[in-house]
Amino acid sequence: MQNKKLIYAGATLLLLVISVALILMSQALEGSAAIIYADPLRWLREADLGVLAESLATATGVMLAILGIAITVVAIIVELAANRYNHRITSLFIREPANVIVLGFFVITTIVCFWATTTLTDAPVQAVLPRAGFLLTIILVVLSLLIILPYFAYVLSFVSPMNMIRRIRAEAEGAMSMAADNFRTAHVEQVNEAVDELHDVVRSAMEQSDRSIAMAGIDALSDLVSHYQDQRSKLPKEWFRICESIENDPDFVSLEPFALAQIEKDATWFEVKVCRQYLLLMVMSSMHMRDISYLIAINTRRMATDAVSENRPLLQLCIRCFNSYLRSTINVGDQRTSYYLFNQYRLLAEAITDESDASVVEEIARHFQFYGQLAFSLGQTFLLEVASYDVMRLVENSARRGSSNLDPLLVLLLGFDREIRMDTEEDSLLGVRRAQIQAATMLIEMGDLDRARLIANDLAGENPDRLERVRAHLATEDRAHYWELTDRGITFNYLDPKYRVHLETLFEWLR
Repeated sequence: MQNKKLIYAGATLLLLVISVALILMSQALEGSAAIIYADPLRWLREADLGVLAESLATATGVMLAILGIAITVVAIIVELAANRYNHRITSLFIREPANVIVLGFFVITTIVCFWATTTLTDAPVQAVLPRAGFLLTIILVVLSLLIILPYFAYVLSFVSPMNMIRRIRAEAEGAMSMAADNFRTAHVEQVNEAVDELHDVVRSAMEQSDRSIAMAGIDALSDLVSHYQDQRSKLPKEWFRICESIENDPDFVSLEPFALAQIEKDATWFEVKVCRQYLLLMVMSSMHMRDISYLIAINTRRMATDAVSENRPLLQLCIRCFNSYLRSTINVGDQRTSYYLFNQYRLLAEAITDESDASVVEEIARHFQFYGQLAFSLGQTFLLEVASYDVMRLVENSARRGSSNLDPLLVLLLGFDREIRMDTEEDSLLGVRRAQIQAATMLIEMGDLDRARLIANDLAGENPDRLERVRAHLATEDRAHYWELTDRGITFNYLDPKYRVHLETLFEWLR
């Protein structure tokens, strides 16, 4: 924004230079008014008062027109922006010093024009600068004319949603910093209000199909959380208490006292506020603006990853968010978004394998199993394949890192098909078996034959024809990337060649 202000100042200066150059050129061509440049004081002293009075009257009319146009145009622009995105833009506009200065300058210039017109007389005056009022008025009018167009450009830039998002975020971060130095309840209310306003901007942008604006608002909420984590240690204890304004907030008013007490104990009212906004936006964007859903999932994963070592309550909160995201997308039948959510959820589990205790990764894997089977029960059979594939990837990741949660994850992977073994949905069963076979070949490659035989024992009771179908797919698929444009871009049937060579060993065991 500072760079844009310099651009507007440069535009004003350029207009002034061009105007002066044109005036000088016209005067030079006409050979007139040379006294103005040679002796301006003499020109002012000898100028006809009647001519000056008429000039001032014209200048007054011009300034009244400029003032009227400026107020009308600015009011329309601000009102339209406020109605489309957020009412906060009005208060932001009023508090912006540049707007107050420019509009105030127009008003002052109009008053000076009117006063100079009414006081200019033909009485002899002994003054250091004769007709000073006329000279001052003309200078003010010229400046007003020069800045009117750059100012309109500034207003259009000011009310743009991107700038509004940056301003709301900056004010919230400023309130956090001030609370660290001198806490007041008003700081909590300002930050809480800023989160609501960013949500409103995103929601309005989604209704208008302004994807870039909506995504900027989503990122701003995540950036606020990141900044907040840096400020947490500096904030006083009063900040983390559930005050009356927070308790009565729409995002908290329906919570049970026990839930509020737990939030206060974990000192996470701000994080809960942002996550609840994310959940609302996830529900709105499902089936309609999946890019928004994907970005919410990405930012939730990033918040959780950053919180692993420093803010464990936030990590658990983000896990609950992912579970809620999956529940909402499965309920509306949005398999594509659920497919992407599973991927981000798995990336979170992989990221915290070394940073967190094993129980967290096992907890996430259990959620994979639950939501995969929930989707299967609702007829979204593909998601069970997705969940089993991602748990297989977690098994692979834990095996490579030598993590202690390898055995529990392997047990979960082998349990994916228990609910559907007698079901007629054979494709989903094949997808689960495929993931188990992929895990077995990976373990054989790593020399972990005992765990590989554990998978083989589980596969032994399966219909041999089904297993041969899975084997045929894994043995022949040579494209790691899916042949259509997808967000994950992987082919579930693809098996790395170094694992593929062990298919024969596994099936020899099965025979």
